[in-house]
Amino acid sequence: MTSASLSRLTGVAMTLFGLILVTFLIGRAMPIDPVMAIVGDRAPPDVVARIRLELGLDRSLVEQFWIYLQHLLQGDLGKSVMTGQPVTRDILQFFPATLELATSAMLIAVVIGVPLGVLAAARQGSLFDNIVRVISLIGQSLPVFVLALICLLVFYVKLDLAPGTGQQDVIFQGMVPTITGMVVVDAALDGQWDAFWDALAHLAMPALLLAYFSLSVIARMTRTFMLDALSGEYIITARAKGLSGTRVLWRHGFGNIAGRLMTVLALTYAGLLEGAVLTETVFSWPGLGLYLTRSLLNADMNAVLGATLVIGAIYVGLNLMADSLQRILDPRVD
Repeated sequence: MTSASLSRLTGVAMTLFGLILVTFLIGRAMPIDPVMAIVGDRAPPDVVARIRLELGLDRSLVEQFWIYLQHLLQGDLGKSVMTGQPVTRDILQFFPATLELATSAMLIAVVIGVPLGVLAAARQGSLFDNIVRVISLIGQSLPVFVLALICLLVFYVKLDLAPGTGQQDVIFQGMVPTITGMVVVDAALDGQWDAFWDALAHLAMPALLLAYFSLSVIARMTRTFMLDALSGEYIITARAKGLSGTRVLWRHGFGNIAGRLMTVLALTYAGLLEGAVLTETVFSWPGLGLYLTRSLLNADMNAVLGATLVIGAIYVGLNLMADSLQRILDPRVD
């Protein structure tokens, strides 16, 4: 067990190092001069040379990478040209909104998607099964920004059933003190219930939209895993013993796939936490995705690469957590 744990940790360390290296090389290969992004195109040559010297861009690639590693170990991702603040501070400011949106969408997707997948597998070939498969197919085929624009057009512009973009109406902005950075949670903790319901209304549409795309994956994978589990001999034995259909389905069938399903859920959640770039951009949701979009448009490479590195680390961390949970839930996994 110790050897396996060390092997996994070594793999994680190598993955993170590879991520850092690739991120660094992409930053150097981009046709955007970070110095010109800082000082502008009309800066005097002596100013350009001084900034290039201060940033260490006059050194060899190996030396630049070593300096980059030293800064990372200190939590320094550089300074954002767009906001004028350290990238680390920007990410801490924008990430809670993404966390709020992603967690809400994930909870909805799990609560709906897992039962749909289980019941579809139990009723394979039925009308219900076909409907679930069609819903999953549409959710994985339709571009997210198309559905987002349609939802805004129908529910906000035409029917006036949903609020506009952003996290809150203008009247509530600045009223809720920042505690966790998640407006719905902060409003509830501060007892500002008008602001709470307004924030919840703004959260509903983008969260439901992301939940639909996530549950499409979750329902399809759950159905696939359950079909494999229900064909096992132990299921036939359990039914032969006279166990109820519900117990066979959920206790023996679903219990057998819980470990594998955990990996799917973790990676789906990581995909949401990376900042649903298109969804956040369409809904003007002030999260990591919108921060990335604006940074790209402003050629702010420190912000882009720093956010990319954080996203990659989230993927690796959640994958490691899912791997550990799978081994706990399924002792057969080595």
